[in-house]
Amino acid sequence: MKILMMGGTRFIGVYLTKILLDQGHEVVLFNRGKKPAPVENIRQIKGDRTDANQLKEKLSLESFDAVFDNNGRELSDTQPLADIFQGKVKHFVYVSSAGVYLKSDFMPHVEGDPVDPKSRHKGKFETETYLQEKGLPFTSIRPVYIYGPQNYNPLESWFFDRIIRDRPIPIPGNGQHITQLGHCADLAEAMAAVLENKKAIGQIYNISGDRYVTFDGLAKACAQAAGKSAETLKIVHYDPQQFDFGKRKAFPLRPQHFFADIHKAKTELNWQPKFDLVSGLKDSFQNDYLANGSDNADVDFSTDDEILSAIAS
Repeated sequence: MKILMMGGTRFIGVYLTKILLDQGHEVVLFNRGKKPAPVENIRQIKGDRTDANQLKEKLSLESFDAVFDNNGRELSDTQPLADIFQGKVKHFVYVSSAGVYLKSDFMPHVEGDPVDPKSRHKGKFETETYLQEKGLPFTSIRPVYIYGPQNYNPLESWFFDRIIRDRPIPIPGNGQHITQLGHCADLAEAMAAVLENKKAIGQIYNISGDRYVTFDGLAKACAQAAGKSAETLKIVHYDPQQFDFGKRKAFPLRPQHFFADIHKAKTELNWQPKFDLVSGLKDSFQNDYLANGSDNADVDFSTDDEILSAIAS
């Protein structure tokens, strides 16, 4: 298949591009051209996806079998793209987020659960709705937390920063909130598995790792991945309501239970995560955190110090 990928030079897109090429597909990237392509001699169309006129100018005369929209956050990001390719592609794959789900007492989240109209990810759900209303042959992917090499969100690195420097790890609440992480390579494999799969048309799939983990358990898994003893970790719990951090982010995960059922994807896509949490974190630690010299980087721990100081007083 001839595939258009929006982005393709960061994180998930890098993994997905390589998988699709290995499967024999032709991949064309659309991005601003600010980062190198993940493979040599791949065609790139340079442009700004936030400019609807540019999209129309550069893509209207192009022909593709499928589109992967990995980085559309708001409906306005994807609507022009959907309009251009309506009736012209066999598959439109959109990366949404499990963050669209309404907070619930009933867990894990399943694909039919209510969504939160006030979520910061509401643009994702609005986009899913638009794709469905327009009649595009779409599939929507809803990851939970994504981790792994090239992660540009400080998720696992937040823990590694503290663990390798033998600092206390401040965790909100009692550390027993349950969450879920999925490795970026597993996510890319699931995305590739929807292509030419008739069952996937018009469907939404939660994608993440097989197991759930508590915040404290995640800290211990990160320690194990970094070659440290989980038993020597100094985990400090605090009440986030007692602090005003402003725009600062004191912890990389939302302080609530947040995890989703992935059985639908495993069954209909014949997909299975290959990474367990610790092996995935080891991959990230060795091939990204250490490889990039993050263990020697300067890190701002002022928010941590504010928390630790308040607890000690």
